[in-house]
Amino acid sequence: MSKKVFLCAISNISSGHCVEDCKFCTQSVKYGASIERFYHKPVETIVEEAKEARVRKAIGFCLVTAGKGLDDKTLRFVCEAAEAVKKEVEGLNLIACNGTASVRQLRVLKDHGVDSYNHNLETSEAFYPKICTTHGWRERYETCENVKIAGLKLCTGGIFGLGESPEDREAMLRSVLSLDPESVPINFYHPNEALPLEGKTLEVEEALAMVRLAREILGPKRRLMVAGGREVTFGDEDYRIFEAGANAIVVGNYLTTLGKDPMRDHAMLAHHGYEIAESCGDG
Repeated sequence: MSKKVFLCAISNISSGHCVEDCKFCTQSVKYGASIERFYHKPVETIVEEAKEARVRKAIGFCLVTAGKGLDDKTLRFVCEAAEAVKKEVEGLNLIACNGTASVRQLRVLKDHGVDSYNHNLETSEAFYPKICTTHGWRERYETCENVKIAGLKLCTGGIFGLGESPEDREAMLRSVLSLDPESVPINFYHPNEALPLEGKTLEVEEALAMVRLAREILGPKRRLMVAGGREVTFGDEDYRIFEAGANAIVVGNYLTTLGKDPMRDHAMLAHHGYEIAESCGDG
């Protein structure tokens, strides 16, 4: 496998006002987690975050909103932010992550500069009702199909550590494979005292086994990104995720939790002989 690693950054552009009941998510108003909540981050701030991400060698930049899906107001806001980022920052693969979406909405995003759309399956279809009851797994899968129809690149994955079985883990990954995504983010549950979920932080070896399983099922060419939970799950052993088959990470902060200093990640990659990819087509 190539020694090149892809870096992606996240911008939480609308935070903490979701009315869904996903038990793993601090953005739900149902659980009252102590997080920053706001409807629209200033577009100028989003652009500055994109510039900073590019300086830190991220080639993916994701515009994330809280909520079940795209309504007209959110769609206009994401389009405005996307246009501003594309105008000011070169070399970014611009990703939108705004929940369930129709083909029409996704085509509008594409027309305003969005390159990829992220919508995770989260877990297997069988286990999903245990972590969310306000919208269904099939709706998530159909949004991913809509992404492909709209001509956007698809980014979809899930979370490990929610209480799912080994069979659920494999089923989720095979469902992801059936969608033929370009990029697959795998997250590891980050416990929060406000959440009702009986999940756990996986031990390092179990988490590495999940990375290896994902690579085995998804094949050698797909981009496999370790995203949320990298810090709490792997600590300073996170370099081992690349030996297990990952070739991408999220750098900087997440939606409601802090990540590691991107410069630390740069140093870690260099120390272990990895290069930072310069473009989506690299490596």
